[in-house]
Amino acid sequence: MIIKYPLSTEKAIRLMESENKLVFVVDNKASKQEIKKAVEDRFDVKVEQVRTLNDFKGRKKAYVKFSAETPAIDLATKLGLM
Repeated sequence: MIIKYPLSTEKAIRLMESENKLVFVVDNKASKQEIKKAVEDRFDVKVEQVRTLNDFKGRKKAYVKFSAETPAIDLATKLGLM
């Protein structure tokens, strides 16, 4: 399983509102292409860009930017983050 769970921190909410991004914790071995495909397949959305970050807790975070026709806030509502 590539996508573990979405993050709903204060920073993640701000990114969702200002840059149309959601933050997911993903498998440490997953590539950006695998993350993009997994998000598009699982949520039926269009992804523009994926950036990753390995944090100090040993997690890998994926910052997923959605296309203009897919508001991140709609997906967040579906996921129960809002």
